[in-house]
Amino acid sequence: MSGVWNRHQLPGGLPLFVQQRTGPAVLAARLWIRGGSGSDPAGQRGLHQLLAGVLSRGCGDLDAEALADLVEGRGAALRCEASEDGLVLSLKCAAEDASELLPLLIAMVRRPHLEASQVELERQLNLQTLQRQREDPFQLAHDQLRVQLFGHGPYGHDPLGVDSELDQLGPAQLEAVQPTLGEAGAVLVLCGAVETPALASLEAALTATPWTVAPPTAAPGPGATAGSRLEGCCQDTEQLVLMLGAATVPLGHADGVALRLLQAHLGLGMSSRLFVVMREEYGLAYDVGVHLPARRGATPFVWHLSSSSERAAQACHCLLDEWQRLLQQPLSPQELDLAKAKFLGQDAMGRQTCSQVADRQALVMGHGLPQEFVATSLERARSLSADALLAVAQKHLHRPHLSLCGPQEALASAAAAWQNHPLVAA
Repeated sequence: MSGVWNRHQLPGGLPLFVQQRTGPAVLAARLWIRGGSGSDPAGQRGLHQLLAGVLSRGCGDLDAEALADLVEGRGAALRCEASEDGLVLSLKCAAEDASELLPLLIAMVRRPHLEASQVELERQLNLQTLQRQREDPFQLAHDQLRVQLFGHGPYGHDPLGVDSELDQLGPAQLEAVQPTLGEAGAVLVLCGAVETPALASLEAALTATPWTVAPPTAAPGPGATAGSRLEGCCQDTEQLVLMLGAATVPLGHADGVALRLLQAHLGLGMSSRLFVVMREEYGLAYDVGVHLPARRGATPFVWHLSSSSERAAQACHCLLDEWQRLLQQPLSPQELDLAKAKFLGQDAMGRQTCSQVADRQALVMGHGLPQEFVATSLERARSLSADALLAVAQKHLHRPHLSLCGPQEALASAAAAWQNHPLVAA
């Protein structure tokens, strides 16, 4: 039946969740492995993202070129990337090719080549990306806020890592961590036209290359390590980027749904509170929004705003006014209804394709949450009151941190507005 998840257990213990969907004969697969950049060893920040990039550069009996030819020759897409909490291997292919391509996910984890030339190529690509990021004021402000909220702990760096540490990584470090993949749990999700030969190919692959693994559990993730509440990064640009944020609760926490309703109210669409106030009423924003990722540990709740350097003080003051309003004034009935409609509509929009459905289910199961977590969250959202949202805001958002990036004069103006605002003095 479409929409129903059927659970299986593959050889070695790997949990498999399958949802059959009618429509085009395609299949989306997600192999979520607990770990990610939050598990980078000390002095090796960037290790898991480097490993993720190299896993698709040859595995099993296929070198990098042969693997690319096989996947691209079937019109399929195969990638691997690291988030803060996991490695995610993704495959999308025609159902008729699934029995040939699905075993690649197992081979990438159990029999990667990790050839020196491919490791060096991936490492140079990551170093170049980090270099480009240092030219982006938005990225600089974001990285600065990471440190303010999480110090140099597991969540304190971009998954790409840190130049000086990434520069020292090579095949030896990858070979040391690769055998540990799955020790903290893993889960495989298939969505689409899932046929019996495809499942049989997975069983054969795990029988030939055993992998002992268990489902991820809902163990506590990394917490916050609050640092300076105000930091500035000088960059000679015409604009100022402001990021105002606080570390909140993990995905699955009882207060998480309320925070996501606040995110919808504040930053989702052109009717959102921050867009209307900062852009439409005051003309302060080139760009404005709210970022609330899904994390196993403390999750950053971040507002971002870019404005002209000449209006730095006003932009900072208005942003702080809005944060203070969130802590003092409940949403009106109309605002609450709109936030709920956006939240529910966003959920519906996020499950239109097999890939979207597989992404979400892998995220939920990878965090060790119940299979019905999404449905439960939607029901909870419908029942929350404005007073409940206000209480959650006051509990988790009462002490924000501000990260600035822009020209020196704008930094000074925004910093003065910060220091003089009642929200900071409180």
